[in-house]
Amino acid sequence: MVPTSYFLVLSAVLFVIGALGVLLRRNVLIIFMSVEMMLNAVNLTFAALAYHFLQIHGQIFVLMVMVVAAAEVAVGLAIVMSVIRHKDTTNIEDVNLLKG
Repeated sequence: MVPTSYFLVLSAVLFVIGALGVLLRRNVLIIFMSVEMMLNAVNLTFAALAYHFLQIHGQIFVLMVMVVAAAEVAVGLAIVMSVIRHKDTTNIEDVNLLKG
């Protein structure tokens, strides 16, 4: 049996890697993948703690986070495709469509 603390440490490492990806990278697609990694780290934490405390609430939150992640991917990729059509780049620093 694997202790719950192992899952929590793995989740923390995945979350930190995702946060570093969001903060350090300039490609929109990599930023979206990093956000997804952070959401999956949170899902792992919810599932591990739900299993540890023998509650179903954590698994319900996992399903809610998965719905939010799917919506984020749909909206985010639509925005990225629109930006690529206008600017032919996915670099954050080259995109300034919202500036007046």
